[in-house]
Amino acid sequence: MRTSIISTGLLLAGLANFIPSAASALELEVDPAHSSIGFDIKHLVVSTVHGNFTDFNGDIDLNEKDLALSKISFAVKTSSISTNNAKRDEHLKSADFFDAQKYPEAKFVSTAIKAKGKNKYVLEGDLTIHGVTKKVKLDLVSLGKVKDPYGVEKRIFQASTDIVRKDFGLTYNATLESGGVVIGETAKLTIDLETAPKAAKQAKAQ
Repeated sequence: MRTSIISTGLLLAGLANFIPSAASALELEVDPAHSSIGFDIKHLVVSTVHGNFTDFNGDIDLNEKDLALSKISFAVKTSSISTNNAKRDEHLKSADFFDAQKYPEAKFVSTAIKAKGKNKYVLEGDLTIHGVTKKVKLDLVSLGKVKDPYGVEKRIFQASTDIVRKDFGLTYNATLESGGVVIGETAKLTIDLETAPKAAKQAKAQ
């Protein structure tokens, strides 16, 4: 009987090494009020247009012991694009670019997170824009965690990558007299995320 108890204990201890502990798993959601998804793209070859999306959401299944085991996803409403110019924004929402009516969302779902250095990672995943899904890699930085004035522990992340427009079917352009093009082919995407535990939101709602 004693041998059986010891064997059972050893088996359970062994299984514990392969089952993530509750303490290492944490469900986070993006706080849109303190996050941003922005982009920069060349205009007339030499100048730069800055823009962002104002309507988005995201979730992170965070493994606190090993970020590489985490999952990240977010979705962006393409109609929320803003470049501080109403006429240009309407053009960007049209069929010439994002075709926001037909493709209302752009989405990202992670497939792997690989360590690159201290608090630095390569975030790999599927990015869908304009109905086209491509594999992309983003440089991801974990900026740590801090408690806000209400005692909620926030975790901060930053990610960035370059996106080639034509890879996602965004091919509209015009040629300059000098031979260049009006709009650059590559956009620099920068994502700043402030996240909070989902449990904190649920507790506040109660």
